[in-house]
Amino acid sequence: MNKNQYVAIMAGGIGSRFWPKSRTNFPKQFLDILGTGKTLIQATFNRYSKVVPIENIYVVTSHDYAAIVEAQLPALPKENIVAEPFRKNTAPCIAYIAFKIHEKNPDAVMIAAPADNHIPDEEKFIGVMNKALDFVGHINAITTVGILPTHPNTGYGYIQHESAEVAPGIYKVKTFTEKPNLELAKAFIESGDFLWNSGIFTWKCKTIIEAFEQHLPEVYELFYSDKDKLNTAEEQKVIEEIYSQCPSISIDFGIMEKAGNVYTIPASFSWSDLGTWNSAHANMEKDYFDNAVAGRNVMAFDTQNCIVHTSDKKLVLVQGLEDYIIVDTDDVLMICKKEKEQEIKDYVSEVKKAKGDKFL
Repeated sequence: MNKNQYVAIMAGGIGSRFWPKSRTNFPKQFLDILGTGKTLIQATFNRYSKVVPIENIYVVTSHDYAAIVEAQLPALPKENIVAEPFRKNTAPCIAYIAFKIHEKNPDAVMIAAPADNHIPDEEKFIGVMNKALDFVGHINAITTVGILPTHPNTGYGYIQHESAEVAPGIYKVKTFTEKPNLELAKAFIESGDFLWNSGIFTWKCKTIIEAFEQHLPEVYELFYSDKDKLNTAEEQKVIEEIYSQCPSISIDFGIMEKAGNVYTIPASFSWSDLGTWNSAHANMEKDYFDNAVAGRNVMAFDTQNCIVHTSDKKLVLVQGLEDYIIVDTDDVLMICKKEKEQEIKDYVSEVKKAKGDKFL
């Protein structure tokens, strides 16, 4: 493996669309959502350990979750757990880790990836990531892995690329649109010219830092002014000051929509971002009636196309339901139509208004 190649796993989100299983103090990336025996971050770490040396894998997470990361990833060097003092979306997160790694290794090439992707075909995945690392290692480019869309999802960015390859399986991005409305997403799907953005990016640290300088100068200046304090005893204090001044903005809005050196590699592997209960249902084993069940004591009668997620300790009996999400925890039972899954975040907000933080 190449000692100049790194991976930054972004694991700071709260996963509110997986409520009530995902909670503020223990969000989805630390859960075994699919019932595989591994949490999402464990599966992600294992996948990337086959791409770069383990000592070159970093996890960027909330300060509140650093101890959970340490417990779930014992093979990860403790100093590679990078704690953010505040949630400021993906742009500050990526700026932080890019500057930090660049200070250690000016020749560093980095993959930045979410902790919650589900990618069962690891061999094809590793091939795509090696291709991306090799490509950006030779030119000043930003690459993203593109996914062939299956429906007009409004939760993803959309990539339109040129028809001619610039290298085998790699295309120049023509337009990048972050999270369009439903009407626009439908138009993208109907055109057949667009891919979903997987959120898996590859670049030289130097290249993405230059992109911050050009497109998000306010973020660039904050990190650049104190970059020499990264990887020192002063880092945490400096980062708290930087984050208190950073805008909350995604890398997609801040850089991807604006940069002219973006390329995409259409994925040859199956992929899910596991962002919702429906995506979990799609990736779990199902019975004859298309029910996906996590829990040893679930009994279903006259029930189809449901997901049931519950404790092994409790008997849960479901009768007469179709297209429902049923999630049972120690203190919350949620029964929700699958078509309303995008509104779970709104329901969580209503719970907070009515009950405070007790059930969040």
